[in-house]
Amino acid sequence: MKKILTLLIAISITVSCGEAVKKSSLEELNTQKLTLVSKIDSLNKELKTIEQEISKLDTSKKLQLVTILPVRKGTFKHYVEIQGVVKADKNIEIKPELGGTIKAIYVKEGQRVSSGQTLVQLDDSSVKNSIAELNTQLMLAKTTFDRQERLWKQKIGSEMQYLQAKAQKESLENNLATLRTQARKMKIIAPFSGIVDEIFPKNGELTSPQTPIVRLLNLSKVYVEADVTETYLPIVKTGTEATLFFPSINKEIHSKIAQIGNYINPDNRSFKTRINIPNKDKLIKPNLLADLKILDFKADGIIIPSTLIQQDQNGNNYVFTIETIDDEKKVVKKLITIGNEYNHEIYVSDGLAEHDTLVNAGARLVKAGEIVNITNN
Repeated sequence: MKKILTLLIAISITVSCGEAVKKSSLEELNTQKLTLVSKIDSLNKELKTIEQEISKLDTSKKLQLVTILPVRKGTFKHYVEIQGVVKADKNIEIKPELGGTIKAIYVKEGQRVSSGQTLVQLDDSSVKNSIAELNTQLMLAKTTFDRQERLWKQKIGSEMQYLQAKAQKESLENNLATLRTQARKMKIIAPFSGIVDEIFPKNGELTSPQTPIVRLLNLSKVYVEADVTETYLPIVKTGTEATLFFPSINKEIHSKIAQIGNYINPDNRSFKTRINIPNKDKLIKPNLLADLKILDFKADGIIIPSTLIQQDQNGNNYVFTIETIDDEKKVVKKLITIGNEYNHEIYVSDGLAEHDTLVNAGARLVKAGEIVNITNN
């Protein structure tokens, strides 16, 4: 091959120097020029072919080793990441409407109870005594009223006596109804079915309407509440896709925004969002922290690793791709337009096609136009 190359160079020199320019006619000189250019082009083509053959046979030449990565086409998603807290609508501390001494506690912590079930009984002996006393008075008042009513119908006695007997009876009936209501309030009753999570006082302790007695929970329906900055108000809507991850229990749930607040908190310029979540296994507890991801961008297109993006001196983003030219792997620089970035992936809105192959490992060591070797390692 070296002999062929030497021969071609010698021919070129002979053609260039051997034919002296003896004619001064412009037309003849131009003709000679065209002839020489044609010969040079022909020799350059032959030289290129020979260089390619030399490159294939020259084992001493070392090419840069790179790995390749096919361009992936798919659905790109970008999320807003914030933190939320689990809450439950049925999570209450039951307080008595009236003060009193704890007489009996009918349930235990962790026990499942039904709606309407009596949980705690306050001492109602004084109320019961008052009810018994009023019952006696009411019986007398009813007897008096019945007699006055019969006499009044017979036009015997005064109307005032009849009205006084009626008023006395009705007043005692109203007082008795009030006492019976107070007696019912001395019982702490479950307003809904759930689990007794905590009992605060002990038997015999004195309570007041400001003192909680029982914490009652129902975890069948829970939700995550989070504050979202007002910047995302045009994006976050009811029905927006959301993903919840609970690090403490290593659980992930896909859901949607169920409700957004209509009030912007002036302290942190945010609004509240609510995401309802299923809780059949009851593993999700109130006040459990959740990592919340809310979808704010979605598009179908080319997705590539962010580590492959480079930037030139003009600030243009680019990647290196591989193209096969004359049975050789050549590095090609391609300018790209970045649409969005999330989780170490880039959505490329322009500059790459689905059939392109990216230079992966070694992308920082090559340059445009360089011939490389592909390795699978």
